Amino acid sequence: MKKTVSQHIEIIKHGSHELLIEKELEIKLNSKKKLRVKAGFDPTAPDLHLGHAVLLNKMRQLQELGHHILFLIGDFTGMIGDPSGKNATRPPLTREQVAENAQSYTSQVFKILHPEQTEIVFNSTWMDKFNAADMIRLAATYTVARMLERDDFEKRYRNNQSIALHEFLYPLVQGYDSVALEADLELGGTDQKFNLLMGRELQRHFGQPQQCILTMPLLEGLDGVNKMSKSLNNYVGITESPKEIFGKLMSISDQLMWRYIELLSSESIETIRKWQQEVTEGRNPRDIKVIFAQEIVTCFHGRKEAEAALVDFETRFKRGVLPDDLPEKTIQIADDDVLLTQLLKQTGLTASTSEAQRMIGQGAVKLNGEKVSDKSIKIQCGETIIVQVGKRKFAKVAIL
Repeated sequence: MKKTVSQHIEIIKHGSHELLIEKELEIKLNSKKKLRVKAGFDPTAPDLHLGHAVLLNKMRQLQELGHHILFLIGDFTGMIGDPSGKNATRPPLTREQVAENAQSYTSQVFKILHPEQTEIVFNSTWMDKFNAADMIRLAATYTVARMLERDDFEKRYRNNQSIALHEFLYPLVQGYDSVALEADLELGGTDQKFNLLMGRELQRHFGQPQQCILTMPLLEGLDGVNKMSKSLNNYVGITESPKEIFGKLMSISDQLMWRYIELLSSESIETIRKWQQEVTEGRNPRDIKVIFAQEIVTCFHGRKEAEAALVDFETRFKRGVLPDDLPEKTIQIADDDVLLTQLLKQTGLTASTSEAQRMIGQGAVKLNGEKVSDKSIKIQCGETIIVQVGKRKFAKVAIL
């Protein structure tokens, strides 16, 4: 049965942060036009994680509603260097780095998107044709005062931190991409709102109908606090092994589970509401977590691998069996012993000694199968021990 415009809007808004402007989107949908939906990715890193999948999942939903996806790889902007939103500027990439990372992107995104409804475009296609005069004319469409309304620019300006002129060009180029592609709707994270609005502004300047904007939340990492990031080691990578993905997703809190399901699951809104009601009435949230983890592993690796990951998880953690592929690590110390908290950091089982102390305090650290509660415990030089942190991290460590 064909969906009404209001049903379209409900699906599009589900899990999103903000839709601008809803009335304009209703008009576009009522016109029966297949929307040109733009989402830009700068190939600054070759590996995608579930934080990226939030946007990709919404793009797939729009495909299933019959719309056309413009998967924009910002190869030109990637060579400029995007203001990172962290009070600093990302370093620009070489053309070779951009090409390599772009290839990696395209090999990963079709694990989620439907290829036949996806058009991969590169903004160098039109931006390489710009000369100096064209760029100056584009720069003339916006004022410095308006640029400083962007949150990270404003903070850096107020704190007397440098802002290079080329950083002002980045949102202009991203906005012009919407002009070149004649986008009807642009998707992006909440941290991209300024740049997305720039697209509307430039389309108006160039006499085009203005795109609508859909911003998606930034997904929290496994710690439930910080934005998912490889640098914070709180991520679930799309290319990670089925066992690793499954185990990581089973480790998230019951509260965070619903956040992940809302943003990443392809299950219907009705099914998710039904699960929530069942948990309220007493169903173990772990049951839902298993269903969700299997869905995500299936998406990236297939049903057979998802079933195997579940069996491995049940065997390893529910029955207390150590993994067959127990990592072996060696650390060298200058003294006769080493604090366990330091050992956990040096072996990479925790990101820091403070995290190690926190995990011990939570009862999440085991030494040779026994739970550790003493944060000051030391391991003697010459010992070989088996350490476990949480439900997923193990290592056999030799101290030399």
